[in-house]
Amino acid sequence: MKFSFKNDYSEGCHPKILEALSQCNLDQQNGYGLDIYSENAANIIREKSKSPESKVHLVSGGTQANLIVISSILRPHESVVSANTGHIFTNETGAIEATGHKVHGVETKDGKLRPEDIQNVLDVHANVPHQVKQKLVYISNSTEIGTIYTKKELENLSNFCKEKNLYLFMDGARLGHALTAESNDVTLEDVAKFTDVFYLGGTKNGALLGEAIIINRQSLQEEFGFHIKQKGAMLAKGRLLGIQFQELMKDDLYWDLARHANQQAMKIKQTFKEIGCNFLAETDTNQIFPILENSQIEKLSEQFDFYVWKKIDAQTSAIRIITSWATETEVVERFCQEILKLK
Repeated sequence: MKFSFKNDYSEGCHPKILEALSQCNLDQQNGYGLDIYSENAANIIREKSKSPESKVHLVSGGTQANLIVISSILRPHESVVSANTGHIFTNETGAIEATGHKVHGVETKDGKLRPEDIQNVLDVHANVPHQVKQKLVYISNSTEIGTIYTKKELENLSNFCKEKNLYLFMDGARLGHALTAESNDVTLEDVAKFTDVFYLGGTKNGALLGEAIIINRQSLQEEFGFHIKQKGAMLAKGRLLGIQFQELMKDDLYWDLARHANQQAMKIKQTFKEIGCNFLAETDTNQIFPILENSQIEKLSEQFDFYVWKKIDAQTSAIRIITSWATETEVVERFCQEILKLK
């Protein structure tokens, strides 16, 4: 069987989570997220974010989190601005549009939105009743092409959104990888400070499933639970999410797992560099996008699975390689040996 570098959720979950789920299995707890484990997880997240007034809600997946957050914030005539690589724009089957809200996709050079990108959208809309009104800015960190926001970029976005009366929402499906990247200068406290809402992704960082939505702006916190229930995301056995996030947050396991994934990806990236590869984007998270000749891609795919991400020209394409919390050094070394054979 080929080893897969297609995603960072092919494996199940970290053994500590399985152990915790087993140990707590027969404990009787309140349902619907009112269990002690979910409360503990929320308290730890608030503490690590240094944001005691934030509200934490646990849901099962990223698309679900995006849909619930965005549809809860926007009024019927309001819309959201996203990079055209953004998950809500490319990979959620029109989930946001299905709730009645337009998504404005913006071309970016590196997957990151900047104030001038958003201003370009605002400039072509007159803010009159004949057009939808932009109200929310959606960003991902790390982005869908593995890039990360600097503290200055995030602060500039936050200030711009406040000035323009826009909400700022960060998709954090891979936030762990962003905040543990070697070049990162953003803290979890910064994220809580500069965004109105964000979430910490568990599905792609060691959990069986689950995302922790953190609502920082008080005006958006009221009755959020009603939106979760209405969208079918309120689990009767909410403890399953609470236990997982309690384990991930305890002893900084969450950050250790993300850091491991990043380090494994960087070993592979360095090997691609050794054979003279260029990259679709400059990243130091767990996603890399080397550009190869199509014949080289065919050779690598004999033993390993990955996505061909983008056709560059008739002879070359960019592939996407993703490592996970569970990617073993032995597999990485074997992959690197095969890469060196392409030289």
